[in-house]
Amino acid sequence: MDKLHNILNLLLPPLTISFLVFFYPFYLLIKLVSCLYKNIRFENVAGKVVLITGASSGIGEDINFWGSTYITYFAIPHLRKSKGKIVVITSATAIIPLPSASVYSASKAALLKFFETLRVEISPCIKITIAIPEFISTDMTTQFKEMYGSDFILSESVSKCAKAIFRGIGRGETYIVEPSWIKWIFLIQNVCPEIVDYVLNYIFVRYGKPYFKRD
Repeated sequence: MDKLHNILNLLLPPLTISFLVFFYPFYLLIKLVSCLYKNIRFENVAGKVVLITGASSGIGEDINFWGSTYITYFAIPHLRKSKGKIVVITSATAIIPLPSASVYSASKAALLKFFETLRVEISPCIKITIAIPEFISTDMTTQFKEMYGSDFILSESVSKCAKAIFRGIGRGETYIVEPSWIKWIFLIQNVCPEIVDYVLNYIFVRYGKPYFKRD
C-alpha cells in the first residue's frame, strides 16, 4: 500500500497539471453555456415539495446540523414523489475561519459536507441547492455591529439575499454564494490560506481584543 501511495505522489501532480491545462478551458466553456441556459430557463417549483433547511440566525449549533439532517431524512420520500428540491442555508464561515465563531463554523462546515455528500447519493431524483451567505443583516449580525461598530461588518440586507437565493433555486444552481464577491475570498482561501489567516487574525486582534480574552 505504501508503494502505491508513493507512486500516486509522483504521478498525480503532473497528471493534474496536464488535466487542468488541456481540459479546464473546455470545462469553463461548458460552465458558461450552462450559466446562459440557466438564466434563460427558470424552473417552476409549483406543486413540488421544496425543503428549506439550515438555521440562519445562529440559534444553536445542534440545531444547525441535527435539526437539518432529521427533517431531511423524513422529507426524502415526499421529495422523491414530487421530484422536489432541498435548499440548505449554510454560511461562509463553513469555509472561511471566522474568529470567535469556531463552534458555529464547525456546525456549518458539517452541514455543508453532509449535504454535499447527500447530493451525490440522491442525485438526480432530488436536487440540492446549497446557499452560502456571508454577513446578512439578521439579529446575529446586529449583535456584532453593536459590539464592533457599523463600519466593521459589511452586512447585506435580508431581502437582497433572499431574492438572490430565490433566483438561484429557479435556475437550478448547485451553490449560491451571496454576496457574490465572497467567491473570490474562497479562491484566495484555497490558493493562499495563510493570507486569509493573517488578515482575519489582524482584524480579530484589532477589533476583537477588547471583547475577547486571549491567553
